[in-house]
This record gives sequence, C-alpha cells and structure tokens, in this order.
Amino acid sequence: MFQGLGDRLQEVFSSLRGRGKLSEAEVKAALREVRMALLEADVNLEVAKAFTQRVQEKAVGSEVLMSLNPDQRVIAIVHEELVALLGGKAVQPTLKNDGNVWLLMGLQGAGKTTTAGKLAYKYKAQGRRPLLLAADTQRPAAREQLRVLGAQVGVPVLEVEDNEPVSRTKDKLQSYLRTNFRDLVIVDTAGRLQIDERLMQELAELKAALQPSETMLVVDAMTGQQSLPVATTFDSRIGVSGLIMTKLDGDARGGAALSARQVTGKPIYFAGMGEKIDGLEPFYPDRLAGRILGMGDVLTLIEKAKAVEGDEAELSLKDFSLQDMLTQMRRLKKMGSFTDILKMVPGANRMLPAGADIDERELARVEAIISSMTERERIRPDLLNASRRKRIAAGSGTTVQDVNRLMKNYEQMKKLFKQMMRKPGRGLF
Repeated sequence: MFQGLGDRLQEVFSSLRGRGKLSEAEVKAALREVRMALLEADVNLEVAKAFTQRVQEKAVGSEVLMSLNPDQRVIAIVHEELVALLGGKAVQPTLKNDGNVWLLMGLQGAGKTTTAGKLAYKYKAQGRRPLLLAADTQRPAAREQLRVLGAQVGVPVLEVEDNEPVSRTKDKLQSYLRTNFRDLVIVDTAGRLQIDERLMQELAELKAALQPSETMLVVDAMTGQQSLPVATTFDSRIGVSGLIMTKLDGDARGGAALSARQVTGKPIYFAGMGEKIDGLEPFYPDRLAGRILGMGDVLTLIEKAKAVEGDEAELSLKDFSLQDMLTQMRRLKKMGSFTDILKMVPGANRMLPAGADIDERELARVEAIISSMTERERIRPDLLNASRRKRIAAGSGTTVQDVNRLMKNYEQMKKLFKQMMRKPGRGLF
C-alpha cells in the first residue's frame, strides 16, 4: 500500500545524499516534494501541511545544516515525525484478567466479521478463552460467516436471532458466561453501506446493554479519505476507543492509514493483512515508518521467523547443503510473500525496481528441482554430474538449464553464508 509513497520519499532523499552540506533552500525544496508525495498518497491536506511544517522547523536550524551528515539528520527528523504522525508508541487494547468485552463496529464490507475471527485466533494462541458473539440481527449470512470462522479457529460462537431485542442478547450472553468461562467476548455488530440513524441507534443500545471495555472501529484502508469522516461520526455518536485498519496489504495509496491517527485522535490497534486467519498484526508506528522510508523492519521479520520456526531443525551455515536451502525456502514461504519479506530487510528495497515483485513461480521451480533429488544428492551436490542433472530436470518438469542455474545460485549462497560465519553474532535474521 505504501510502495508509491516510499519510492517517492526515497527519491527525494536520494537527491540530498552525498552533498556534504545543505542550504536552507535545498531543505525547503525537498520538503515541498515530500508534501506533494503525501498529498498524492491521499494523505489529508491539513495533516500533510502540518507534518512538513514540523519537519521544516526542526531541519532548517543551523545545528542540522552545519552537521557532518545533514542529509542523514533530515531523514532522521522525517522518520521521527512520521512515527509521531502514525501515533508514536504502539498501543494495544485494554485486556483485564476477566470481563473483557470488545465491540467491533464499522460499515458493511470493512471486514468486521473477518477481523473478529482473526482476533479470536490471535488471543486464543496467547492463552485466552475467547467467545465470538454474532450480534448482527439483520444479516443471517454474517452470522453464518462468523460460525464458519469460529469452527476454523476452535472458538465457540453465540448467535442472535433475526430482529432480536438487545435485552434478549444481553440475557443470552450472561446465561452462557455463567456456565462457560470465557475471559474475552468479541462482538461482531451489524453494518450498513453508509451511516444511518437506525444503525447508530442499534449500536448505542447494544453498547449500553453490554458495557464493552473496548469499542473498536474497523476501517477499510482501501476507501481512502472518505473513511475518516465515518470514523469521526462513529466516535461522536457511539464512542471509539481504537481503530483497526483492514486491507493494508492492498494497492490503495495509504493516505487513510497515515491520516487516521491525526484526524480521529484515536490509536490504531491492529493492521489487517490479507484474508488468512493469522493476517492481523499489532500496529507499530515506528516499524511502518521504517518500511516507508526504506529502512526495513527487522523486528517484524524476526517475529515472523520465530512464529514459523517450531521444531524444525536449525539451519547449518557451516555445511550449507541443498537440503538446508530447501528447508529455509519452505520456512520463508510460511512467513508470506518473498517480496514482502525482502522489503523488511534494510536497504533491500533498492534491490527491486519500483513496483517489482519476485516471481513466486520461479521459487516453486527451485523447490521442485531440489525435491526431485535424492537425499544423498541434496547433502552432496558435488555428485550432480550431467546424467543426474538430466534425470532431475525430467523428474521436476524443468530443463537442464534450470538445474544448472539453480546450482550456480546455490554456490553463490554458500559463499555468502561462509562470509556470515566469519562475522560473530550474524545470522539469517
């Protein structure tokens, strides 16, 4: 979502690098480009103006312009202000030992029901005992969707009936909790295509009856600036404690996510990434700012690596074999798109042309080739003579040239890992 903005900002800062000295006029010209980049990314006009004004006030001081690396100082200031724009420190919902009721609100299509399932999956994995409450009294399909998600993650679902009164929903929930211990209730509410009085009245009554500890607004980041007036309306009528931005992996310009904190005054709790049940991440302003400015996001990369590591054997860099290469590739596949992973590595974004993606089909071919080898061949690649390579190509549905290219890449990776072995404390992640 932030690829276009990131490319523009990095282009601006590249023009400042290596000059050794910057004038006030050069900094102001660069910041005009930054403001244009923000506006093109659909950032709120007032937010973009205030942002560049704050950066300019800090950057044009003599201490910055006369420093040894003024370009780096300016970039650091932009990063600092971008983190502040996104909310500063990461904020998570309040979670007590018991009695947690989270009310999810939002327009129809924003992703409330899917988000409810993702939250249940996330907190169950942390040892909580969640309950999903399907409280949409108008759309049986929404209740059915939540029932399917609940079965998928192994979390019970309590459903309302068509046109069920709020008092009945409250009694039903209290009765269930008396006989079934649940320390987190996630409530999926009704939505509309647009805000109307009936929706607001229903939500107000449900909130009064359930007394939620958190009222979270689910916002579709793909809708851009028009989602922000919706957020302020929900807050003024119902009260919003925090935001969940969905579809942040989409191809929209990202301005809503960048403007949301400043316009609504509410923290962004989570970022929804994709349709998979584990596609919900805590929203870290500093990490997102780093990604946008091409600084990478090593912490998220480490967390993803640990999440999929499980009981798999550790990678041996000393005797890096084709089996190790296959194991590592499969581990990386569990972490998501190779393109997205590469973008988390500091500086790696400059290795890819703007808008380019790694061809996942090529990676599938590599996996097929290695899988067609015998275990002995994977451990001892020196055995791969011409006849063996011909057999492997036929078995994997590729060509001998594909096998030869893989072996060349393997040898380059082996050299790289040997260099890493000489540097204590270094690893893949």
